[in-house]
Amino acid sequence: MTTDSPVRLTTPDAPGQPTPTPELAQLYRGFESELLVPLWTEIGDLMPASPRPAASAHVWRWARLLELARRSGELVPVGRGGERRAIALANPGLGGAPYATPTLWAAIQYLNPREDAPVHRHTQHAFRFVVEGEGVWTVVDGDPVAMRRGDFLLTPGWRFHGHHNQSDTPMAWLDGLDIPFVHAVGSAFFELGPDVVSDHSTPARSRAERLWAHPGLRPVSAPDSTTSSPIAAYRWEHTDAALTDQLALESEGYPGVVEPGHAAVRFSNPTTGGDVLPTMRAEMHRLRGGTRTAARREVGSSVWQVFDGTGRILLGAGLDQHEWPVTRGDLFVVPSWVPLTLTADEPLDLFRFSDTPLFERLHSHRVQVEGAP
Repeated sequence: MTTDSPVRLTTPDAPGQPTPTPELAQLYRGFESELLVPLWTEIGDLMPASPRPAASAHVWRWARLLELARRSGELVPVGRGGERRAIALANPGLGGAPYATPTLWAAIQYLNPREDAPVHRHTQHAFRFVVEGEGVWTVVDGDPVAMRRGDFLLTPGWRFHGHHNQSDTPMAWLDGLDIPFVHAVGSAFFELGPDVVSDHSTPARSRAERLWAHPGLRPVSAPDSTTSSPIAAYRWEHTDAALTDQLALESEGYPGVVEPGHAAVRFSNPTTGGDVLPTMRAEMHRLRGGTRTAARREVGSSVWQVFDGTGRILLGAGLDQHEWPVTRGDLFVVPSWVPLTLTADEPLDLFRFSDTPLFERLHSHRVQVEGAP
């Protein structure tokens, strides 16, 4: 008989549970020894009436993250072993794991002047989003891609990539990956590349952009669909123009915004029209000053970063409701099925990424918006 079984069963005298008897206790010891768990003792946790996410709503302050990243730049080298000077957000509800949510990883990455981050590849999909600064190029499969404020940059899974800072100032940015999901399903692979990037050139546009980043146009030479977007960088000037035009159309009385005063765009894969990465969705949102959004909740989790402006976020409902002020660079997590309301004290731009593609493919995605039928 197994004596160190991790299964532990009790015989509570509670509604919906069998009457405690010595025979029932003996039956439960048999279950424990054979690593079995009866559904009738677990159904409330396994099948709740609505999602009960382990992750907590939380805010990380960019000013503090940047301070700690700068200190790390003084003390922690970049090289083999650590690979990246990346500092992950650890959700307080996930027991100290370096995960923003059960499926999403988010980190501030910091590169000192004239420093290289070595080349590697992994099956996890990744992106970079730049809140401030420039001077770093990420080199993806040998293609140097400039990183500048407001840019959204892709590193799809299993692409060799490294970074080099060609400037005399340090730079920090947001990394987003699907590490927790890949870890949970046991599908991770990792491979080292060269210690330094192969190309230290500094082109204004990558080769991928020159081929693919022309609005509404795709090269006839590449007719096939791709799992991830082939566009290496979605530049801020295009994102900004799209959001500006949506709000201008609203002012002129035409449709285009998500709700009054709320413009939003989704970064998309030009070969499919779908999400840029198979496991993550990325969007940019802009609120006019004074706008308050309808409360929205959805299955799946998301991470937001304030790109510019100041505002307030209201997360949760009832006794679990929390309100925080947010400003440029601040990051916050919205767990699954937790209501979110945004309020813009002044014009407010926010970047958002989520695990929505996973739930859409599983046909288990659900959205509820306050006031919607």
